Amino acid sequence: MIEILPLSPAATHYKDRTTGLTLFGVATILLGGLCALLIPLMVAGQATAAKTTGIPPNYQSAAFAAGLYGMMAVVMVWLGYGSIMARRWARTLLLILAGSWLLMGVISMAFMVITIPIVMESILANQPAGQPQLPPGVMPLVMGLVFLIMGVIFIVLPGIWVLFYRSRHVKATCEARDPVERWTDRCPVPVLTISVWLAISVPMLLLMPVAYRGVMPFFGVYLSGLPGSLFYLASAVVTAYSAWAVYRLDPKGWWVTLLSFTLMLISGVVTYLRQDMTEMYRLMGFPEQQLEQMRAMGKISQPLMIGWMVFMEVLLVASMLYVKKHFRKPVDPAR
Repeated sequence: MIEILPLSPAATHYKDRTTGLTLFGVATILLGGLCALLIPLMVAGQATAAKTTGIPPNYQSAAFAAGLYGMMAVVMVWLGYGSIMARRWARTLLLILAGSWLLMGVISMAFMVITIPIVMESILANQPAGQPQLPPGVMPLVMGLVFLIMGVIFIVLPGIWVLFYRSRHVKATCEARDPVERWTDRCPVPVLTISVWLAISVPMLLLMPVAYRGVMPFFGVYLSGLPGSLFYLASAVVTAYSAWAVYRLDPKGWWVTLLSFTLMLISGVVTYLRQDMTEMYRLMGFPEQQLEQMRAMGKISQPLMIGWMVFMEVLLVASMLYVKKHFRKPVDPAR
């Protein structure tokens, strides 16, 4: 049985943020409900797009996004409830979630600034002859609207959550109303962030065989079917171990995480340099009409994918080096 030890009393000089914790908790629950609502809308969107374009709906690929939205809905409702109850674990996890959301939003927006104009130019260049052209000025308007919406979703909203949950007054309020040590207190926040995202990756890896037929790049070839599914299963096991070991500050977890993701990067880059990405999508079951569109953009999407993978690996290595000082010996989480 895990013994919960009382912590020192919270600082007396702080502003009570109970009302704010409740309001942000309700807002977080509403965001979770929105994520849940996106699941049927996604299925309906596939059916509507199929009627409009004549391309058969690809419900398999929608399964991954639906599973992701479902997981986000459950997590946000759980964290929103924790915020309403002023639980210290909820504050820490919401700060991690919002901070990660903001970081990925900034990176994604920068990536979009580079890629969207190139992609739109390619789409316009590959329009069938005789198809009506868009009026001048429409494309910049559409792109501006996209950037505005994405900026609100990926920068403004998470920024507000970060500013609130990182407040010392919010922290002190949670410590006063929840004056016992929680599992989130037993690991430095930067390390806990890595552990949490490793844990989130596990169900995502398990969804891949269902959503994308187990297709994955593997050192110059594409695995699919049973071999690819087994590899995803093995990757999920390794990732789950890494999440647990990193949380325990076990140096082995640090090394396993760094080496496994580096090998995945090398595997992906080698495969995308040697193989056509369209073949990967064909193995995933995408309809031929979509494959034709992807072939037209192949010269653009392949270098972008490699560049994105390299950038994410640099970010991971930098994060792992930053937290390396915390990995001395395994810490018993039940202490």
